[in-house]
Amino acid sequence: MNNQNHRFWKVLCWNVRGINSDEKWNPIKNTIIEAGCDVFCFHETKRQICDAQFLRKFSPPGFDSFEILPSNGASSGLIIGWKSSAFSGQLVFQNNFAITVKLTAKHNNDYWFLTNVYGPCTHEGKRSFIQWFKHYTAVVGENWLVVGDFNLLRKPENRNKPEGDVNEMLLFNDAISSLGLIELPLYGKKFTWTNKQPSPLMERLDWFFTSSS
Repeated sequence: MNNQNHRFWKVLCWNVRGINSDEKWNPIKNTIIEAGCDVFCFHETKRQICDAQFLRKFSPPGFDSFEILPSNGASSGLIIGWKSSAFSGQLVFQNNFAITVKLTAKHNNDYWFLTNVYGPCTHEGKRSFIQWFKHYTAVVGENWLVVGDFNLLRKPENRNKPEGDVNEMLLFNDAISSLGLIELPLYGKKFTWTNKQPSPLMERLDWFFTSSS
């Protein structure tokens, strides 16, 4: 806390690659506790139905509010979870790619918007996502944080091997620029995904952006 009225909020952003296995619930809960976060954003939950009872299986006490984008069969799926003691939350937008929540701090009524993204893996899906993202103006001009697994690269150096789709990168960067978003840097590692092969392909597919305000 930097003064009486303003606080720092910590957001945990994580591709959990499924939350249906009971073997994952305690490790997920422990990671949330260790992160000391106030909000968590999960991608690729692979979960079609998620209610408060299920949420308690992997979230620590206090995380009692959430918005969910159900998975499409055994793929995709998003959750934003937060503490109702700290925030009141309102769903602003939801489609196949993302969910946006307005979070209002209860101690001073300041609000900000959080968008959680899970981008498609197919070529056609990526183009559709970029087209939607570029024209998403629901919260432009507000205090806005955009996080997620976009399944997109920004530049050739975002993968350890050649043959990235340069046109896709240009379209993605154009969308980011059109929205006036600023990239938050990634520290400690260069890539966020690997195919885990003997000679692995590694890429940075997770991105974090904020509005200029």
